[in-house]
Amino acid sequence: MTFRKYLVLFAVVLFGACGDVCLARGMKDFGAVTSANWRHLFASLWNPWVLSGICLLLLFLCSYLSALSWADLTYVLPATAISYVLMALLGKFFLHETVTVGRWLGIALITAGVGFVAGGPALTPAAYAHSKLDHPASHEHLEAQLSVATGAESDA
Repeated sequence: MTFRKYLVLFAVVLFGACGDVCLARGMKDFGAVTSANWRHLFASLWNPWVLSGICLLLLFLCSYLSALSWADLTYVLPATAISYVLMALLGKFFLHETVTVGRWLGIALITAGVGFVAGGPALTPAAYAHSKLDHPASHEHLEAQLSVATGAESDA
């Protein structure tokens, strides 16, 4: 795996964990949202922490989609599970949450499982053979369909 792919996985971990922590920090300003005060959710969208969290989670989504474009879900999801460690650390030191020994053991168990999954191939060869780029509906085929649908004729 290339340095660029490691960088994308790192971005998934960093943006996801930091985005979640920002959302949690922002929602602490509003208290519990119930069916009686659900309109507070809309007001919370203007909180700088919530806005930062949303932006970070959009970056998470972009990097996650990028990772899924070249690796299997069964590789990407466990490989980015290290974000649980980062979230627990940020929760403890930034949000001043209590992280119990049981939670740390659970996080350690998840992280250990990552080693088993991440050791395999990033992409299943059979799944790659069925990707849209290798499928008969290639770019030329799609262009032909578009020209028929629009009434334009191809010069080819």
